[in-house]
Formats: sequence, structure tokens, C-alpha cells
Amino acid sequence: MNTQLNTTHKQHLYQIPLLAILLAFLLMALANNASAQDKDLKLEEAIKLGLENSKVLKLSQSKIDQAVSEYNQTKDRALPTGEVSFTYNRAQIPANRLTFGEESIALPKSANAFLGIASVNQTIFAGGKYKYAKESTELLTNVARLDAVRDRDEITYQIINGYYNLYKILQSQKVVKQNLESIDAQIHQSQRFFEQGIVTKNDVLRFQLQRSNVELTGIDLETNRKIINHNLDILLGLPEQTRLTIAEIPMAKRRAGTLMEYIDSAMVNRQELRQLDLRNRVAETNIKSINANTTPTISASAAAYYVDASANPLPKSGNFITPITVGVTAAWNFGALWTNKNKLSEARIQKDEVAINKSITLDNVKNEVNQDYQNYVMAMDKIQLLQTAIEQAGENNNILASKYKSNIASATDRVDAETLLYQAQINLELAKADAGLAYYTLLKSTGKLNK
Repeated sequence: MNTQLNTTHKQHLYQIPLLAILLAFLLMALANNASAQDKDLKLEEAIKLGLENSKVLKLSQSKIDQAVSEYNQTKDRALPTGEVSFTYNRAQIPANRLTFGEESIALPKSANAFLGIASVNQTIFAGGKYKYAKESTELLTNVARLDAVRDRDEITYQIINGYYNLYKILQSQKVVKQNLESIDAQIHQSQRFFEQGIVTKNDVLRFQLQRSNVELTGIDLETNRKIINHNLDILLGLPEQTRLTIAEIPMAKRRAGTLMEYIDSAMVNRQELRQLDLRNRVAETNIKSINANTTPTISASAAAYYVDASANPLPKSGNFITPITVGVTAAWNFGALWTNKNKLSEARIQKDEVAINKSITLDNVKNEVNQDYQNYVMAMDKIQLLQTAIEQAGENNNILASKYKSNIASATDRVDAETLLYQAQINLELAKADAGLAYYTLLKSTGKLNK
């Protein structure tokens, strides 16, 4: 009996950890399900999250910091330089006697020497080379800042593009769901008609085939939704299991100005053009800096020396001297007059390349703005046409639904009418999203996406 009780007691002891493990797994599953909750996302919130968590923008900031550091280093080169040194020398003199005819000089067998030097040097004039170097690095720092602004625009546009693509998918899924419900009602009605002998089995199969086609569309949409949803989660720094939902995006009627208004805006705001202006100034500064190689330089210096020939490094009266020097040096590398011309020629070629590159970029910007402008105007026109098409398709669908109930229209006509309405509804939702995205694309091409 005791043996049986002990065995039962041990079984209970083994069961307790097992239950604890199962409970832990259950809690983990619940936690995972909680982390995969839906998140209703506004466009402004998406942009804010994306910009805050963008690794590209963090890298851009690092490049700005590096450019600022190089600028500060360039300013440091114009500061005075100073140096302090202290040297000990010991000399052994095995042959220590010099003979000059009948006279001779005897030197010690060994000697000690301490030499201390403290000096300060300052360039007074160098043809403006330090000034031009400072200007050049300052301009390149501004170029790096404009790079960061351009990266910010690109990240913002990626977020907007992903957001609108997800919205298009979600709206299309809503239309698919509505059409499946409508088709189910038609299948139910056709089955009743079939049982009453009003329609044939083929009519019922047509509705069922239509439902299968709509379901296939739904499968494709769900696959695309998962891909876009995952990409947005990564882009926004959200947990990868987050399912994003988007409320209806209001289609505010944005007035499209003239094409020239948008082109003029791009000429002022596009970062590439502003960068090329800065690079043109850098090229001009580089030419001035190379020209400065042919000018003389003037520098001032001051130095103090401590010379002690005793064995004791500590100063002792009569054992050391302390010369102090102050000087001004003028130097001219006149060889630069004939060795500098090829460097100057290269710098001028680089400046011409910047001007040509700007001309090419100007043409590309104008073409981009024109294309985005025409796409936006077309997208707005499509919405108006599709709204009319939906009204027509809806009226046609209602007429054929009534005729089908009265057994005047065939199942084929009924299916075709419903398919036309279904397609018009999807096209309208896609057109609305395309118009919204086209508007932001136009803003991006004019350089005003984040303004």
C-alpha cells in the first residue's frame, strides 16, 4: 500500500512541472497573438515613424557630422602651431687631443648636453589658401546637408508609396468581399429558381464560376497585402507581425496649377540643383586656391632655447644659456609659376563639367515634373470618368437584376452586368489611390514633399 502511495505521489510531482511548461507555452502564444494585433495607421503617423526609425537617415546624419568635423579641422590649420622638446645627448671622445704645430687642445673624454626648445609659428599670409580651404569645406558640408534632405524626401516618398499601395489592396479586398456577398445571394436565388425549374443547372454553375474567379482575385490581393504590410512594418520600425489597417482616405480636390508653376517651384526647391550650385562654388574656390600657390608666403615665429652642458639637467647659474629668437620668414616658390598651369587647367575643366551636369539635370527635372504633372491631371480625369461609369454600371446591373428575377434576362447577362459593376468599383478605388499618390509624386518632383 505504501509503495502504491509513493508511486502516486511521484506521478503528481512529475505532472506539476509539465503543467507549468504547458501554461508557459500558452502564455507565450497569447503574447504573440497580442503582438500581432491590428494597427490603424494614419499617413502622418506613418511618415513620422518612418523618419524616426530610418537607418538611411541615421547614415546621412553621420555623413553630415563627418563633413562638419572636416570643416573644423580645416579651421584648425589656420591656428598657430607650437612645439616643445627636451633632448639629452652624451658624447664619448676616445681621441680627444687636437695638435696645431707646437700647441694642442685637449678635450674631455666625455661630455653631456641638454637642449630644450619651445617654439610658436604663425602663418601671416599664404595667398588666401587657408581661407579658400575653409570656404570649400564649408560648401561641402552644405552639400552633405542637402544630401540628407534628399534622403529624407526619398524615405518619405517610399512610405507614402507603400501606404497608398496598401490602401489600394485593402480597398480592393473590401470590394471583393462585397461582391462575394452579392454573388452568394445570386447563387442562392439561382438555386431556388433551378429547383422551381425556372433556370437550368448551367445558370447556377455560371454564378459559381463567377464566385471562384472573384475568390482567385481575393487570394492574389491577400498575398500582395502580406508583402506590402511586411515591407511597411520594416520601413516604419514596427513589429513584423503588426497587421496594418487604413481608414478611408478622403479625396480632397486639390487644384492643379499650371505646368510652369510646378517647374518654377522645382527650379527653386530641388536639392540636386542646389547641390550643383554649391559644387560650382566649390570648383571656383578650388581655382582660387590653386592660383594662391604662385604667391609668396609670410610667417612669424618665436622660439626659446635652453642649452646646458653640465651633467645635471637642473639649471645652475653659469652652466646654461637661454637664447630667445623672434623672426619673420618670407618665402616664394616661384617654380609654381610654370608647374601650376596644368593643375589650373584641370580645375577649370572640373568647373565646366559641373556646369554641363547642371544643364543635364535641369532638363531631367523639367521632364520629370512634366510627366508627374500629366499623370496627376490624368488620374483626376479618370476619377470623374469612373464615377460616371459606376453610375452607369450600377443602373445596368439593377435593370438586369430585375429582368433576371422576371426571367427576361439570362444568367449570362446577369453575371456580365455584375462583373462590369464589380470591375468599375475596383477601378474607382484604384484610381483614387493613384490620384493621391500622383499628387505626392508631383510634390516630390517639385522638391516640396516635406514642406
